[in-house]
Amino acid sequence: MRFLGIYLQDQLALGILWRETAWRAQRSNAGSEVGDALEIVATGITEDVETFKQIMRRLDVRENAFKTGAAHAAERLGRLKPNGRFRGYSPLSRFVELEFLAMGIDGKKLLWTTLRDLAGLAERLPETDFDTLIERAERQRAALEPHRRQAGIAVLR
Repeated sequence: MRFLGIYLQDQLALGILWRETAWRAQRSNAGSEVGDALEIVATGITEDVETFKQIMRRLDVRENAFKTGAAHAAERLGRLKPNGRFRGYSPLSRFVELEFLAMGIDGKKLLWTTLRDLAGLAERLPETDFDTLIERAERQRAALEPHRRQAGIAVLR
């Protein structure tokens, strides 16, 4: 259980990082199709983080304030990454954020599968529908994919 607790704390920190990135990307793209898709995804990621916190509470695993604080700090530091423009949002920023979110959603799908199958939480927490969580991750990924591809073509070709 000790290692599961550490794993859950690490995964929560990553979820917070992706949640904050999704909301920042949504604000940067508000009023566009990609902004609308990001709002749906950011809302879903926020719900997933809350679901994950509930799982941790049911397992009596406390949040690690250092790790979650580091996730918030990492998201803010990520804003300083050069993006091809001295100031402001660039097409490269959009692509990198969408790519990063796609990786996070793919990782989240793996996380739900790991918790269900390897950690045996489907039996320990029968009220948690891991299959639905996996399907939600797949829908989030599908919502982002056309925008990720379009942004990648726009900046990489």
